[in-house]
This record gives sequence, C-alpha cells and structure tokens, in this order.
Amino acid sequence: MNVLVTGATGFVGGHLVDRLLSQGDTVTALVRSPQRAKSLTSQGVRLVVGDLANETALAEAVAGQGVIYHAAAMLGARNDQELLVANRDGTARVVAAAEASGDTPHFVLVSSMAAGGPARHGTPKYGNDADRPVTGYGRSKLAAEKVVTASQLSWTIVRPPVVYGPGDRDGMLPLFKFVSHGLAPMFGSGAMEISLVHVVDLADAIAMAGSEPGARGGVFYVNYPEVFTSADLMRTIAAVMGRSVMPLPIPRWATRGVLAITGTWATLARQKSILRPDKIHEFYQEAWTADPEAFMTATGWSPQFDLNTGIADTAAWYRAQRWI
Repeated sequence: MNVLVTGATGFVGGHLVDRLLSQGDTVTALVRSPQRAKSLTSQGVRLVVGDLANETALAEAVAGQGVIYHAAAMLGARNDQELLVANRDGTARVVAAAEASGDTPHFVLVSSMAAGGPARHGTPKYGNDADRPVTGYGRSKLAAEKVVTASQLSWTIVRPPVVYGPGDRDGMLPLFKFVSHGLAPMFGSGAMEISLVHVVDLADAIAMAGSEPGARGGVFYVNYPEVFTSADLMRTIAAVMGRSVMPLPIPRWATRGVLAITGTWATLARQKSILRPDKIHEFYQEAWTADPEAFMTATGWSPQFDLNTGIADTAAWYRAQRWI
C-alpha cells in the first residue's frame, strides 16, 4: 500500500513510519527539513520537501496514496490563532489536496483527547459524548476534526491521551528526572484520573485505523483500558527506577503563577510555548480518561504494553540515551 505520513519526523509520526514499513507499506513523508529526515531516507522513505502551506508539495505528496496519515500538529504557540492556522487550516489543505488528487485515499487524522475535553471522575469518555475542549490546542484539534468529517474522503479519527515511550523528550521525561532526584510532583492531590498509551501501541492503532474497514467513519479514543491516577503514575515510575520519592503536591495558585510568567515571556519574546495560561484548565480536572472499547471492537487492536512494562521500556531507553 502506498501511504503518506505528515509529521513523520516527530515522536508519534516516527514510530508510525516504523510500523508502516514493517507491514510492507511504501511510505512517503512530507517534511520541512531533509536534514532532520535523514533517518527516514535511510529506511527507504520517499521524501517530499515542503510544509502544510505548500500546495505544490502537498499535491505531489498525496498523489497515488491509498492512505494519508495526518500526524503533523502544532502543540505550542503564542496564541490561539496560531494553533488554528496550523492545526485546522493545515488539515484543511491536506484534505483539499487529497480531494483534488483524483484518487480516493482514506484519511486518518491523529487528533487528541484534548479535542473532546476532560471526563468526570469514574466516568471515562466513550466517543459519543459532547465535546468540550478547555484549551486553545484542544479547540484547534476539534476544528481539524470538523474539517475531516465534512470532507468527501473516507476517514477515521483517533484521539490518543498522554503518549509516552522511547523518543519522548517532553511529556514524561521531566517526570523521570524528578523521580531520579527523589521527588514526585503532582498537580493537586494526585487523585486526577488519567488514561495513557505507549507510543508503540499507538502506532499500531493508527496503522490499523488506516487498514481496518470497521474503523471507517469513526472518532475513537485509543488508550489502555485501565484507568490510573497521577499518583499511580508517579509511584510506578519510582518503582521501576528503584527510587523512594517524596510526594510534591503543586497547588493551583503556584501553577497559575508559573503559567502566567511563561505565557508572558513567550508573547514578549515571540516564542511558541505549550506552557500558556490556559494549560491550567488541563492540569486540575477530575479526569482525562476514555474507554477504548469501541476502537478495540472495530479493529481488533489491543495494547502490547501495560503501565508497568511500558514505563520499564521507557526508563530503559532513557538510560540508554543517558537522559536519566
């Protein structure tokens, strides 16, 4: 199968490329920097140089593809408008190029749990719930979903939660570093419920979203079936690393102050940042959880990892890189 991956040099996109190559697909990647994509070239991936605003590059990239995996996204920005331009409008350009190609590719959008918004304690989201994003990023991903669902293409949308695993430089790495120093930071009491997924399991799920007919036309949460608390996560990291840790509850007022400073700095310095003031609406919710049953039923997907084996795999990779 000929497939296109956007965001192939990123954390999730890179693992997705590995998965697609392993199943024999012929992979094209839309990349902004050939230098950064050298490892893709060595794997036999065809590169098309350009970004989501380059209509010529998009037309070349989508031509002849059976599946388009759109994993490129902006996480941090100076304001909500930048997020919309990147995530909504960028998606719209890929969709338009695919519709104009004369082919009939299936479109897989890698969205986010942030598009659906938080859950309630003890009540995971199922995919047919009302969407209530609480950040600019979440609203931009929901807007991208609406572009896809309104298109003439066949489509599948996957909404992963927190993703971790080898290659993750941002999400989990700071937590491992804190634990290595004997600290376990948690927003509030540590009772917030969370869903997680290892990046290898997510890559498997995204690939199956492109190949399994039962997934077509669905918006799916993709994560472990088990629900954890943020305290559970820190205890698991500590156990895997063989460390005793001191809980470090972070009060809302402290987080608000830090985010105000980082957000103001990013605005004044004209720098993109994920640590904007609206992030506080994510950090202190009752739950960020979902039930993956619908996706598992539609595709037969099941995760290879659980929290213990996934955290152990990640810790081993971090140690091999000498990051912890």
